[in-house]
Amino acid sequence: MPILSIRHVTTYHYNKPIAFGEHRMMLRPRDDGDRKVLASEIKIVPAPLQLTWSQDIFGNHVAIAHFDDRAAELCFVSNIRLDHAPTSFDEADIEESARFYPFAYAAEDWLELKRFTQPPAARREIDRWGAAFFGADRSVGTHELLVGMTHAIRRSFKHVSRHQNGVQDPMRTLELGSGSCRDLAVLMIAALRSRGIAARFVSGYVHLPDDDDDDVTGGNMHAWVQVYVPGPGWVDLDPSGGVVGNQNLIRVAVAHHPREAIPLKGTWYGSASDHLAMNVAVKVKMADLPAAGETNGAHRS
Repeated sequence: MPILSIRHVTTYHYNKPIAFGEHRMMLRPRDDGDRKVLASEIKIVPAPLQLTWSQDIFGNHVAIAHFDDRAAELCFVSNIRLDHAPTSFDEADIEESARFYPFAYAAEDWLELKRFTQPPAARREIDRWGAAFFGADRSVGTHELLVGMTHAIRRSFKHVSRHQNGVQDPMRTLELGSGSCRDLAVLMIAALRSRGIAARFVSGYVHLPDDDDDDVTGGNMHAWVQVYVPGPGWVDLDPSGGVVGNQNLIRVAVAHHPREAIPLKGTWYGSASDHLAMNVAVKVKMADLPAAGETNGAHRS
């Protein structure tokens, strides 16, 4: 398995020293079967009075920081090393009962999955857009359906950087024919949920190959979709990149709604004019072999 190194730096700048409230971080990758965190470290300047770790109801790692110092700059530096195992999504892996849509989830899975099948408010419009993928009066292969929708969004919509907070309404994405990675993920989730297919939002990192060699030297924060398919389970689908499977995708948080998977949020005390800027830098690259002591995945701060 390739070993990846992820460095994620977020810095807030203010025009004078201010006081900070609670800050919530979701920066450590999930403990899923296709990757193993070798080392996880968060450095915060100024140092927090208290830093606590927990897991939310989805199994995401959450860190909460409390501060007692004032400062004109607040900086979070997350360093991660992990083993990442690329996995594919093959038709042969799907259980026989779910090879064609429509299919029904097993009763024992339904309690966990039903929250991820709640249809969007604008179901009629979303259904109209997605009708071509689901087949009018015939069944359609589940693999064909999911792969086809992923690739079609990549071809049909313009992927743009959108720095405003929140997520674009799926109907707005349809009207504009464009959206950020999180907007396109939400559109695909809405289309799948409207037809009873369990889908959830994923936030994490994408690592990007350099054109000059085979090394991985770049990376970005990213958002995509996971769909629950009987047999393989939760499958990664990246509509903004047109990618099927977890290749190049590093899961940090999964959620019912994007607001539950924000990488970093917090409060500060002052006037709006006190805030000058926020800078974010992400670097993902191939790493060396694990160093001694990097096999327990322990948190350090």
